[in-house]
Amino acid sequence: MTMRPDLGTDQAHLMHPLHHPSAYAATRIWVSGKGAIIKDSTGREYIDGLSGLWNVNIGHGRTELGDAAKAQMDTLAFHSAYAGGTNEKAIALAEKLSSIAYPSVNTFFFTSGGAESSESSFKTARFYWKALGKPDKVKVISRHRAYHGLTLAAMSATGLSVFWPMFEPRVPGFLHIEAPDPYRFAHTDPGVSLGVAAANKLEEAILREGPDTVAAFIAEPVQGAGGVIVPPADYFGRIREICNQYDVLLIADDVITGFGRTGRWFGLDHYGVEPDIMQFAKGITSGYVPLGGIGVSDKVRDVINGVPASKRWMHAYTYSGHPTCCAVALANIDIMEREGLVERAAAMGQRLQQRLKALESMDGVGHTRAQGLMGAVEVVADKATKQLFPAEAGVTQKLMDAMLERGLYTRAVMDCICIAPPLVTTEAQLDQLVEIVRDSIAAVVSGARAAAPSPAAR
Repeated sequence: MTMRPDLGTDQAHLMHPLHHPSAYAATRIWVSGKGAIIKDSTGREYIDGLSGLWNVNIGHGRTELGDAAKAQMDTLAFHSAYAGGTNEKAIALAEKLSSIAYPSVNTFFFTSGGAESSESSFKTARFYWKALGKPDKVKVISRHRAYHGLTLAAMSATGLSVFWPMFEPRVPGFLHIEAPDPYRFAHTDPGVSLGVAAANKLEEAILREGPDTVAAFIAEPVQGAGGVIVPPADYFGRIREICNQYDVLLIADDVITGFGRTGRWFGLDHYGVEPDIMQFAKGITSGYVPLGGIGVSDKVRDVINGVPASKRWMHAYTYSGHPTCCAVALANIDIMEREGLVERAAAMGQRLQQRLKALESMDGVGHTRAQGLMGAVEVVADKATKQLFPAEAGVTQKLMDAMLERGLYTRAVMDCICIAPPLVTTEAQLDQLVEIVRDSIAAVVSGARAAAPSPAAR
């Protein structure tokens, strides 16, 4: 009889993302899920407060996606989609995306996930400017607290320095500006709004580097892994103006914010702005199989198509246009449309925002924010100064542990509790989620204050 895999076997044979043996103390083996609920190997159930990893948009246990994968595997599981070959599901998915993406984005290239999508965006931006006779335009500007993946170039764009030290040196040509954080951005120009002031940091960086050296600016419409930073409403309008003025491509990283997460199909829809390149992954299949991609504007597509064959877009992945993955994506999008999940995310997002706002009266809660079913609660030691608890207090891990103990799975980063449940989450489950967050913060903050040395001891 075959033994069921256990944590000992895991530790002996499996390396995990962000791997370190110290994580095993709190490891759970996840075995099943239904809707917004996941179950571990002990039989205990939890609310999935992060949709797996921001991606299980239609919820767990949707057999329709398995049926779509089986039907395609029974017909043609895989064949190369390199130039000169294609398949029906990749064609159909590209056509479908053109109907729901930004109006000027109608041409798509498929990858296996978000980091590959970032790499594809960066290479496409360089290709574009070289094709137009501007080979020095190679730099990419990103933002602090941005997350664009962890392959080497994607990591270099990612603005979370915790990921860098053991993999230095980073790829040259990547730089970062301040994030448009309404809670923490140092707004010193009374002549403009906070959103415009934050966007103007891009203009400053372009002028400092030289416009003829900057290829693109990449931005998540809402910064996810950096703490769910929702920008002011006028931020991206000014960003688009700056990119137009200095001939810089705007890359929208919709890996998290795509496919209904924010209450619109894609994140920049909230701001009436269109990118030159968009990238996506996660929610396109609700995480049931790996798939990502980029979409390019008609302007960028025409340049790609207009070069001679000897200078073609020499970029490729084995699994680009994988027919099984594309079949699952089509089934996933069909469910989202049929069940009105994008609209549901917008309505439930208002409920989430109201529930989180009520937490701001609590000791230790500095700020809350949400857009659609994507929110955060920022925990601080001092509301007046916005100072975090000292690192040695271990508040981030204690918050995650406290929520798990109370039946909620999610992540906290830099003492920001991230919230992104499946779009099918019920009102009762959403309310329970917020109550668990409330109780966990109260317990952890109280414990941290009790453990802190007295002023005299300091």
